[in-house]
Amino acid sequence: MSFSKKIARVFDDNLKTRQWENIIDYTIIGLIVISSIEVFLSTFPDISDKYGHILHFVDVFTTIVFTIEVTLRIWFADVVNEKYKGFKGRLKYCFSFYGIIDILSTYPFYLNFIMPVPYNALKILRIARLFRVFRYMKSFRLLSNAISSKKSELLISFQFLAITTIILSFILFFVEHTAQPEVYDNGVYPMVWAFAQYIGDPGGFAEYPPVTFAGRLIACIVGVLGIAIFAVPAGLVGSGFMEVIENDRKVEKDKANVEKLRERFKFTQCRYTKFIRTPQYVSLATIQEKTLMTTEDIFDAIASSEEFRLKNLAKTRPIEERPNDKLVVEHFLLNRPYGGMIDRKSKVTIVSTSSFTEVSTGHVAYYLAKIGGFNYISKEIANKDNEKGSLISYYNIPEGFTSENFELFMSDLNKLSASPDSWVIFLLSASGGEEPVYPTQFHYIIGGKKGEVDYSDPNLTVKDTATFEAMYKELSEKIKEAFGLDSDVQQYHAGTSPKNIARHVGTPDMRPNAFTIRIAWSVTCWDYRITAISKEMADIINKHIEPEKEKTVSTELTTRVAGKDYGYNFYKE
Repeated sequence: MSFSKKIARVFDDNLKTRQWENIIDYTIIGLIVISSIEVFLSTFPDISDKYGHILHFVDVFTTIVFTIEVTLRIWFADVVNEKYKGFKGRLKYCFSFYGIIDILSTYPFYLNFIMPVPYNALKILRIARLFRVFRYMKSFRLLSNAISSKKSELLISFQFLAITTIILSFILFFVEHTAQPEVYDNGVYPMVWAFAQYIGDPGGFAEYPPVTFAGRLIACIVGVLGIAIFAVPAGLVGSGFMEVIENDRKVEKDKANVEKLRERFKFTQCRYTKFIRTPQYVSLATIQEKTLMTTEDIFDAIASSEEFRLKNLAKTRPIEERPNDKLVVEHFLLNRPYGGMIDRKSKVTIVSTSSFTEVSTGHVAYYLAKIGGFNYISKEIANKDNEKGSLISYYNIPEGFTSENFELFMSDLNKLSASPDSWVIFLLSASGGEEPVYPTQFHYIIGGKKGEVDYSDPNLTVKDTATFEAMYKELSEKIKEAFGLDSDVQQYHAGTSPKNIARHVGTPDMRPNAFTIRIAWSVTCWDYRITAISKEMADIINKHIEPEKEKTVSTELTTRVAGKDYGYNFYKE
């Protein structure tokens, strides 16, 4: 975790964070209380005269600490919340409720060095530090959210009451002007009188009540509105409070159910390689059987967490088979806004551009990279930013397409494949849904035309064709010999499209070797030997592309960690 993120965790206002972040939170709360006690004690002359030097030290010390804290809060506001990014964002934070409280209760102290400031004014501002405790109180957050959720209804009710009161005030003026001309000499007094009734007239602004029958009738109406002005907002806030509490309970329930989902992805062991890995997917029925969660609970948990998704395995079977729907849950690594990325300093990068839409492709890409010690990058998240259109896969890129996630994805991919001898291998699925069933299961695409099997095309995305040819030959022979699966090069798929992502990696004068492997869903989703197949592929790729680099098998593939043998949360990469 970067230093800025560690600092952001300190200022996330969460008293349930771990270790030193939590200690600092409680230290800040303690100093706020001490500072407020200091202001209170300074109001006693005897104590102030006798212990003034101690109170002054406490005042100066807490102010310096709070100055550092508030400055860091402003500086790292964008890490805590992206809406405060940049200079304008930080300025926006300064004008937020807590931003104003932070600044007013801290920085004015330094005005004493520039100009004389009234002592009482500084004391009032310092006691305002108590408001800063609210940011740590769950009850205050719930109340604030309740008011925020009903702000439109509250605004409408206040507008109605204000307009009605103004109308009644003008009527009151006309009916009382004749009876009390010296009091009701203009429209201001009846308006002040009416609004003063709502708060009990503590300032004595409305000492002369109406004396006419019509005026008293209007006064009764104002009295009823005085009840409504508190009853209606109170009812609205109460309703919002109940909704917020219910939503808060749902959030807590969803968090617990997310953890239950993670535990369903308990590591399993491949019978061939003995490697330990997460399941590719877990069926909805299995989750319900093991956890007793309802379908609604599972759906809500998936919707509340970006690290899970729901998929239908019927999509992975040819349509001619008329497959029955089978819903499964996928779990995946999530460490980037678009999905997952791991830099292992390898010349080879395994890329899944379509994990969100293709069942198991991201899983196979992850373990192929993990077994081989290759770099890994996967587009796991659907279109949640400002992507135009309905693009889900990054494999074929429309002209002019751009989005924040896509730009980050391409930036990461270019960094991983920056060396001149880099190789980028894209993984896609094949032979499922409405796609024809081909006689081969592994389809290699190197940027040429469909059916073109030689290397004469100058627009190929593979430049080192000799290495590719030797690697493909051994791969196809080994996969056929060990698993009975066949391969082809561009027999059924073309790679000539200018939209193909392989033509956009790197720069025009220096592009890495890039090719695609489309693997039949019958292999990626339904073949229990997929981990062994991935190991065979990884070994051969390493032999031909990165023979000079000694690689060892990750301990996470060979060792279980008691109590942490599920999901991707405990992976150290």
